[in-house]
Amino acid sequence: MKADNRTPGSGVVRWGILGPGGIAFRFMRHANEAANARVVAVGSRDRSRAAEFAARFGIANVHGSYEDLLGDPTVDGVYIATPNSLHHPWTMKALAAGKHVLCEKPYSRTPGQVLEAFDAAEAAGLVLMEGFMWRHTPQARRFMELLPELGDLQAIRATFAFQLDADRGAALLLRPELDGGSLMDVGCYCVSGARLLAGAEPTRVAAEQTLAPTGVDSTLAGVLRFDSGVLATISTGFTYSHSSLEAIGGRASLLLLEPWQGEARTVRLGEREIPIAPEDPYRLELENISAAILGDAKPLLGRADALGQARTIEALYRSAASGAAVTLEG
Repeated sequence: MKADNRTPGSGVVRWGILGPGGIAFRFMRHANEAANARVVAVGSRDRSRAAEFAARFGIANVHGSYEDLLGDPTVDGVYIATPNSLHHPWTMKALAAGKHVLCEKPYSRTPGQVLEAFDAAEAAGLVLMEGFMWRHTPQARRFMELLPELGDLQAIRATFAFQLDADRGAALLLRPELDGGSLMDVGCYCVSGARLLAGAEPTRVAAEQTLAPTGVDSTLAGVLRFDSGVLATISTGFTYSHSSLEAIGGRASLLLLEPWQGEARTVRLGEREIPIAPEDPYRLELENISAAILGDAKPLLGRADALGQARTIEALYRSAASGAAVTLEG
């Protein structure tokens, strides 16, 4: 029997935050402006931290453990905002508790975990979505609308890097046991962008990396080959700052600076600057998954996209570690 985890007759999905860290603060800036969603609970392993978060954002229910949050009957769906290595185990626990799940990106670097999670969600009649909020933005939508004007797509270039310091969570982002590293933190956006623009999954990848003292990648550069002949280059790191997505075609090129946070106000098509009105990407993804839960829309991102992400990330890491190109299975 399929679950029907929503507020009866309200048209509003009630959400709980699992892990009130930095990304959850960003998520909450406009979350309660969503037309079909409300955040009603927050859970942390430190109750005082959850209480502080709740007070700041006007959240009614405070839980001193993740388990208590999952047991809250007022919660229909859970936004999982933990470190990367905890995404899969807490998604599985949330699904077992009958909760819909929006899990922060990247869901996993292990394809088998993606399959396990989506199988569990499907069996329970629950909605699961990986939280690549940039895919919901007006910038991403406009970019794809303009893509045919380039002629035959020839190349893709994607970059997302920032200078990491202690004030930006260096301790967490550099810890291998938490699945830290630049590709997992921000380079996964570049993988998402390249796959979206190519309209397919890569068939072969090659990568090089430099390692932090902890052993995770502090920088990584990769090449993704697609069956169409398109080559995508991705660059990511914690030692420099740059953010862009570019598509190059036979007739023109399309460039979006600062594409991943939904803040860009223009996209450049050749020499033309085309305006875009920004919207909060976290609110947009929350509205999309809530609409899917309510039966009003389909989730923008599902099993196939999450699996493509995990397979590509896994292959890039395998290539970087071995020094050889890696062919992806179909």
